[in-house]
Amino acid sequence: MPWAASGETISSLGTPGLIDLPNADVLGDGEVALTTNRFGNTSRNTAVFQVFPRLYGVFRYSILRDFERGSRLSDRFDRSFDLHYQVFEETASRPALAVGLRDFGGTGILSSEYLVATKHLGPRLEVTGGLGWGRLAQRGAMDSPLGVLGDRFETRPDVGAGGINATGQLDFGAWFRGPVAFFGGVEYQATDRLSLQVEYSSDAYDIEVDRGVIDVSSPVNVGLSYSYPSGSSLRAFVVGGTTVGLQYSYVFDPAKRRAPGGLEAAPLPIPPRNEAVLASWAMSEPTGRTRAEELLGAVLKDDGITLDALAVRGDEATVRIRNRRYDIEAQAIGRTARAMANVLPASVTRLTIIPQPKGLPTTAVTFRRSDLEELQTHYDGAWLSLARSRIEDAPLENAREGELAGAYPRFSYSLSPYTSFSFFDPDQPLRFDFGPELSLRYAPQPGLSFNGKFRYPIYSSIDDATRTSNSVLPKVRSNGYRYAIESDFEINRLTVDYLFRPAPDLFGRITAGYLETMYAGVSTELLWYPVDSRLALGAELNYAVQRDFDMLFGLQDYDIVTGHVSAYYDFENGFLAQIDAGRYLAGDWGATVALDREFNNGFKIGAYFTLTDVSFEDFGEGSFDKGIRFEVPVSWLTGKPSRNVVSQTLQPVTRDGGARLHVPDRLYETTRDYRAVNLTDGWGRFFR
Repeated sequence: MPWAASGETISSLGTPGLIDLPNADVLGDGEVALTTNRFGNTSRNTAVFQVFPRLYGVFRYSILRDFERGSRLSDRFDRSFDLHYQVFEETASRPALAVGLRDFGGTGILSSEYLVATKHLGPRLEVTGGLGWGRLAQRGAMDSPLGVLGDRFETRPDVGAGGINATGQLDFGAWFRGPVAFFGGVEYQATDRLSLQVEYSSDAYDIEVDRGVIDVSSPVNVGLSYSYPSGSSLRAFVVGGTTVGLQYSYVFDPAKRRAPGGLEAAPLPIPPRNEAVLASWAMSEPTGRTRAEELLGAVLKDDGITLDALAVRGDEATVRIRNRRYDIEAQAIGRTARAMANVLPASVTRLTIIPQPKGLPTTAVTFRRSDLEELQTHYDGAWLSLARSRIEDAPLENAREGELAGAYPRFSYSLSPYTSFSFFDPDQPLRFDFGPELSLRYAPQPGLSFNGKFRYPIYSSIDDATRTSNSVLPKVRSNGYRYAIESDFEINRLTVDYLFRPAPDLFGRITAGYLETMYAGVSTELLWYPVDSRLALGAELNYAVQRDFDMLFGLQDYDIVTGHVSAYYDFENGFLAQIDAGRYLAGDWGATVALDREFNNGFKIGAYFTLTDVSFEDFGEGSFDKGIRFEVPVSWLTGKPSRNVVSQTLQPVTRDGGARLHVPDRLYETTRDYRAVNLTDGWGRFFR
């Protein structure tokens, strides 16, 4: 598989390492490792993302069965986050060196820190040794060498002293404090696919042994791993001399498509101008114009592109399009340019294409027709065509010039299955419902639309939830499960939406109605986003009323005015940063910081956190809102172009502090793909 990666050996905690212990290795830049295993009464499910070439982050969800014997819930469902930084890489004369934090800000069951070095002794043998603090100093502990820096490094605070409500807080005061212990091990690569690991572990599993979750009789752990070219690996291992475990891991590179060249049909060739289909037709004559519209519309429709308007002024033709197929906007623009060059008469020498998602004109891209003819077969044609093109903000005047008869009003609908997930309920880690979803859209003119989304859950385990919210804040999100329990037919969305351009480089939005599952109201937004800028600034103001739990037309007594000012920045290395500051649904004031890494194929992985004036104690379990999120283009999975994505946000716990209104069609997400920076990033597919 071209999308698979050649991963390192993955430990039982889901990170590069031996059996339980980490090593100093990292994954390839941008790679993802997914791992699930079970040994004794313990299961661990882990996702690792190589955020930077030397830094990876970890999210882990562990199940410790019979951890709370005698209680209503005997199993412990534990969430933890890790960070691992490789200080320097291995060379011929020195080992790789890394430092790491395990379970920082979690419940503290796995809380530990380490300094580890790894060196290859020949092509098949790898040796690892390190020092561990916290849980990694449970066996063979000795005084910390950091004690020379001060007495505070000689003792370690109890990171679990705060109880469940203290989870999520960063235990800075415990990091690299207290006794340390040595750990180490070796890995032998017996064949290209089979490897063996032996380690001396400083983790004695004290908590689990005390609770009867696992038996440990030896500090030596052993493992056997078999890897496949696809990126998968299977392993068997023994922990503590008695407990056998089995594990599956999958390492892949999101930057690699399943089919790097794509599986879509080949584009139309660009013919010499004297052979263009309408070369002899006069565009000034009604018959010629009508035929041009019909033929161009038909060609574009075959490519999944809707033609909204065609205007010809002298030697320049301008089209307005909506891309319904291609996840890379530059590819849709390239297909449109090819179609225009095939259809329009020889007198047309300049081609301008204006994408307008949801009827909102965004950007105007202009080419010389002769450049397309010259560069379509050039080995570096895509980038040369970019250099010769002109990318500007879409003109605001004559926005409906050349609009096709019948382009508006427009009605569309879709009927498809849906699945909705709920994660990390202590009673049941994964709940979901599924059923049919009907989406309706009526657009009487560009930018104005009436939208409805209706669901009928055929099966739901979310409505089996029995826990009640203990929040001391207004229950703006923590009672969300009640909407699944008390509803059958669901009005998921019923809105009137207006997207518009108030001035150059400015975008506006007004949304009113039943905005989302839990709230109705009115949302307004203004976005400043110059066409060639990496920075965008926005402001949003909302009036929201909580909906009745039956998800029909009724409203509850709770209403709130919320709003944010936002800054978005698109870095050159694929990272996107967003900061939102303002008022949230519970009336709290604060800010949200988000960072995403997006690959050129649209695969996106990120994380966020929100801090407001709600205290950690009042927030409750988790201390503050945070989460990780991902977005997977369907085209990445199938190799065929598609606008559809699979997206999910994973929150360790859903509480009421830092909760924001979910509004459809926010402006930055609507416009970003069509501005110059993102178009340039995808221009390699312009001639595809």
